[in-house]
Amino acid sequence: MRPYLNWQTTISYLKDPPKDYADKIQPPYDFWGVFDAIEANVAAEAYASEYEFGWDVYEAFQKTHDGHFGFTPDSVGSVFTFGRKVALASVSEDGKSLPVVYAYGDILAASFGNASFTPSHIVEIDGQNATDYLLAWSQFGSLQDRDALWNNLFYIPAQVSLGSSGTGTGTFSGSGRGRYVYPGATTTFTFANGSTVTNQNFARVLANFSNITTGADIYRELFAIPPEAYDNALSLATSTTSSATSSATNGTSSTASSTTSTTSTPAPGYPSPIVRQSNNLNSGYFLDQPGYEDVAVLAVPSFVGLDTAEVEFQNVNSELIAAALAANKTKLIIDVSANGGGTILQGYDLFKQLFPSILPYGATRFRAHEAFDILGQEYSAISANYTRSLNQSDTIQNIQSSSWDYRTDLDVNYEPFTSWAEKYGPHEFGPGNDTFTSIIRWNLSDVLTPDNSGGIYVSGYLNRSNVTTQPFAAENIIIVYDGYCASTCTIFSELMRQQAGVKTIALGGRPNYNEIQAVGGVKGTNDFPWSYILESVEVPFTFANASHQEELNSTALGTYSQLPLYRSSSGPVVNSRDGIREGDVTETPLQFVYEPSDCRIFYTPAMVVDQSAVWRTVADTVWGQGDACVAGSNEFYGNKTKRDVGVNRVHGIRGDVNVEQAWKGLSVHTGESVVLGGDSIMLP
Repeated sequence: MRPYLNWQTTISYLKDPPKDYADKIQPPYDFWGVFDAIEANVAAEAYASEYEFGWDVYEAFQKTHDGHFGFTPDSVGSVFTFGRKVALASVSEDGKSLPVVYAYGDILAASFGNASFTPSHIVEIDGQNATDYLLAWSQFGSLQDRDALWNNLFYIPAQVSLGSSGTGTGTFSGSGRGRYVYPGATTTFTFANGSTVTNQNFARVLANFSNITTGADIYRELFAIPPEAYDNALSLATSTTSSATSSATNGTSSTASSTTSTTSTPAPGYPSPIVRQSNNLNSGYFLDQPGYEDVAVLAVPSFVGLDTAEVEFQNVNSELIAAALAANKTKLIIDVSANGGGTILQGYDLFKQLFPSILPYGATRFRAHEAFDILGQEYSAISANYTRSLNQSDTIQNIQSSSWDYRTDLDVNYEPFTSWAEKYGPHEFGPGNDTFTSIIRWNLSDVLTPDNSGGIYVSGYLNRSNVTTQPFAAENIIIVYDGYCASTCTIFSELMRQQAGVKTIALGGRPNYNEIQAVGGVKGTNDFPWSYILESVEVPFTFANASHQEELNSTALGTYSQLPLYRSSSGPVVNSRDGIREGDVTETPLQFVYEPSDCRIFYTPAMVVDQSAVWRTVADTVWGQGDACVAGSNEFYGNKTKRDVGVNRVHGIRGDVNVEQAWKGLSVHTGESVVLGGDSIMLP
């Protein structure tokens, strides 16, 4: 595993983070100390079972709270996962009182007026104070921010809208990362009215047990490792590429579930769309109720993790903007709830559709280490022999469009690099003077852009250079978050907030009145599956003669094997790039920068059943006379429009919300998929 871990950018910062991160986000964490201790336990034969070992490995990665850094051993993720039958919701009755926790089914029943009882909130779970229990359970999630982790415990329509590519009904019920945690045989709820309910929990059986009667059978049938898994990169390079590796541009890891599991029906709890991507990755709406005639909504719960949806996704954004302008809509709500990322250049594209005159900054850097340097030397040398065009073979285009051809990117000043050495550096930054590459920016005019974007060109460049008109004033745009924003979503958010000056609203959070962050997921800007790294390491061998192959095999490139891929259930990944804010001479990764939202709004019962109740509350607060902010200020741009909406109005639920649809999400089980190349997605 160690060669792959060299690619992770944040390990030194995790051990010694900035004070704001340690105080407000997560405490310091010594990953290498934990990892070395596991290795020592293995050497000492201290583990009593394969599962005990696997759980320690899983938790070593999970405790980094980096959605781009994960390894789920087969003993943890391939045999059983776990769940509870009850999904929860955290809501404030009037939008101002502190939220309390309900069974989501009780919220639904009360919302639609067909309950035969008065719902009571939950005060204890398994005999422990409910808030304390849930705060502890939330830490099993993949997010870094504690308020975002809290939100991810619960049923949120935006997550359910994504089907199996979202986190389903919340980590408490066994969706997302919660599915890996054994919750015990039962869960007992104690309610404020004094009643108690005990429900049996369940396990999902993932493996075929037809030939299994003993523990030894499990190991032989499910964990056995073929001899070729131990081969080094040189011998792999001269053989057929294993199915464990994947395409550098559009493949999925071998353990990823099929993308066809994503929902193809309209999102439950959402109004009828003006335009919709067929898997609900993005969609557009008009708020035509009295008082909201000038408001359009673009819901973006994903930046595309499906390798067949790129063009459709881009078109949905364009069509919503065009339809809004044609209908004289002057205000735009962008709802990125549930957005775990996706294709990096889709984030750039949406920004450029909204602000075509601004050159995106988007600085990134890789960790500098031997394997990365050698790949850069080799790829750049190979690329020099070919014309940079879309007419080359797939293999050559993959090399030329990769991060290891210095011609792919631009420097901090948006100028071409002149050599691999200039791009590589290395430069020392952060705790322990770790080494990193020079600052890198995406070249949006690169002819090979489609190789890193799933097939699209970024608006304003090349064949989309006709996108030049800004459709909305910055003060007429607001971005809404549920804290889950990660990966490409954080890239988009950084561009919108820092360069365009667009304000933000964060929803939910722990039961207090503090400010909270809008972006609570990983702020790294690119993840690399280990399978992609392995395949990339193999490439130089295939272009080398026997003598050079021997030379390469004596370097760090010769230390990679397929063994970790065979023992992982869900395609291990590293955060390969940090995001760096413009003007930050310390180059502190955005992952470790604390940044509260401009306003915090509590969820109400209507808002966890009907997503349009979220948007009406936001519109009232930003442009009307309402003020749902419980922290921060509703004086966003200093030009609030007079609108007869009432102050602190709590919205009801649309009459067209279908109860059966709202319940459908309760059976959602999350899968895992990731698109490679220029992608950045946090696995649910």
